[in-house]
Amino acid sequence: MRTSRAERTTTYVVLVLAAMLALYPIGLILVKAVQPDAIGAASGVDLGNFAEAWDQGEFGSYLRTSVIVTACVVVGATLLSSLAGYAFGTMRFRGSTALFYLLLLGLMVPSEAVVIPLYFQLRSVGLLDTYTALVLPQIAQSLAFGTFWMRAYFRSTSREVVEAARLDGAGHLRIFWSILLPMGRPAVTTMMVLFFMWTWNEFLLPLVVIPSGDLLTAPLGLALFQGQYTAGTSLLAAGAVMVAFPVVVFYLFAQRHFIRGMVDGATKG
Repeated sequence: MRTSRAERTTTYVVLVLAAMLALYPIGLILVKAVQPDAIGAASGVDLGNFAEAWDQGEFGSYLRTSVIVTACVVVGATLLSSLAGYAFGTMRFRGSTALFYLLLLGLMVPSEAVVIPLYFQLRSVGLLDTYTALVLPQIAQSLAFGTFWMRAYFRSTSREVVEAARLDGAGHLRIFWSILLPMGRPAVTTMMVLFFMWTWNEFLLPLVVIPSGDLLTAPLGLALFQGQYTAGTSLLAAGAVMVAFPVVVFYLFAQRHFIRGMVDGATKG
């Protein structure tokens, strides 16, 4: 089916407008981050805003906490989701369907509904203000989507490849680790990018389970920076850029597999 020139032109116009709407606030923050913050200062580029925001806001500590938590959550959730997805996607056992739909309830329950009970549970076992309180709940929150995502991938894999591997004597672990998981790199990478963004941007859970403020993450540090350290918009913009920078870098490195995984998921869905 061929499209007319008018249809292609309309498509490009809509895409350009959508891109402009999405990029405008980002460009506005970037421009503001390099503008002098002092009243009456000469116009120009002031990269010192980043150093000043880093020192005043103690972003080094906040970013270190976010990196540790995000790395642990992404690795743990990816491994567990892949294993669970492989089990639900390739094995048939009693109660598998009911157990899978029970797991999917995690997609329907908002995190805001469980954060207060979670606080009291963590307090009762003495885990508040620890990395464990930040990592384990977010792994659990990510597991429902990750299992659903990886189950869809494993169910779409070639049965002939699996049967050939079994004829060669390969067990479930070898089939999973050496054959199917490398073939599903786009799906795994897409899932990891989503886990990274969700965990890095998480705000409510760290706010509740870290009452002392000793292990603040980058988004919480940015909110604290806004309320306590400065009212200058340039320094706030510089802090926002530093908080968002790791997510942008991670996405740029993984974008090829991410886009391929999203396209494959949409096609197979």
